Amino acid sequence: MIYFDNSATTKPYKEVLQTFLKVNEDYFANPSSIHALGGRVETLITKSRKQVASLLEIKETEVFFTSGGTESNNLALKGTALHYRNRGRHIITTVIEHPSIIETCEQLKELGFDITYLPVDSHGSVRVQDVLDALRDDTILVSIMHVNNEVGSIQPVEAIGKALKSYPKVIFHVDHIQGIGKVPLSFHEAGIDLCSISGHKIHGLKGTGMLYIKEGLKISPLLSGGEQERKIRSGTENTGGIVSFAKALRLHFEKSGKELEYIRKLNAYLRGKLNQIDGITIHSPAAGAAPHIVNFSVQDIRGEIFVHALEEFNIYVSTTSACSSKKNIPSRTLQGMGVNESLLDTSVRVSFSFENTKEEVDAFCSAIEKVKKNLEETTRRRK
Repeated sequence: MIYFDNSATTKPYKEVLQTFLKVNEDYFANPSSIHALGGRVETLITKSRKQVASLLEIKETEVFFTSGGTESNNLALKGTALHYRNRGRHIITTVIEHPSIIETCEQLKELGFDITYLPVDSHGSVRVQDVLDALRDDTILVSIMHVNNEVGSIQPVEAIGKALKSYPKVIFHVDHIQGIGKVPLSFHEAGIDLCSISGHKIHGLKGTGMLYIKEGLKISPLLSGGEQERKIRSGTENTGGIVSFAKALRLHFEKSGKELEYIRKLNAYLRGKLNQIDGITIHSPAAGAAPHIVNFSVQDIRGEIFVHALEEFNIYVSTTSACSSKKNIPSRTLQGMGVNESLLDTSVRVSFSFENTKEEVDAFCSAIEKVKKNLEETTRRRK
């Protein structure tokens, strides 16, 4: 099997699975219980929080464990909107955000908030000046993803964050879900107030993740009913998930430190091979993009048909983001980039992990040519 859909989800590291199993076998007590076993479980969570904070170079008190990226994004946006609604009701984001941001903004719009969706350029990047020009007296939040999940374009979040330091009443949220471990980002240097991370994008488990909340910043909780996560996220902690998330983050950073250049070379190798195939248009920018994502179109072949055809070769890729692929609607990101309308429903996304190889890329490109030839012959026969 060739798995090139790592932006949708990654295969968990064996060590992560082993950790999850051991914690749930030996440390299954409720960490809020006052007995000794509960205390040992609470200690495990504390150690995990300390490890995550150390890896991200933030404070332990700034780590809030969640069920993943969607919850973290919802908590960041809704928690900010509810807490600061008396200060203002204007939120700024972009047209290429993940559905968990776009749909949250649309829900907030129904509650009386005003949303500004900023455009992007042909490379899929928002302009810093556009962010600043959109600011108003009632702006309370700017939410910009770090790495676009469809084409891999890197947003200038560091420059945006530094510019927003002149507007202390505006809170800055970054969706770092696709960037973590692939594109370096210092939360403090970039002036980030809130930052979302998902466990299953870094070879952790689904249902795990975190939200960074800068020390001193207050937001309203979405889940109430307990003291967990300092009242920001009530509910009995998923101890096995939390401990395995910390391990996945450590292992992912270790891999990144050793093999990130390898992923860059693999990306360049794929792009070179694709450029040799007739009818291929690459949408991911050649510069200013994350190393693990390549988005392209095969002329006159719908992305959905192409994805299923590749399954015959035991190769797995995707079209748009996994959260949007079943809706059968044109990519919002490609539309925002001004991609030709004829290519909007033909795009395919390849997303690497550190486990992928050049041999897999060769097999993939060979399969592309075979699928392309077969579909073209089928089309001619039908005519």
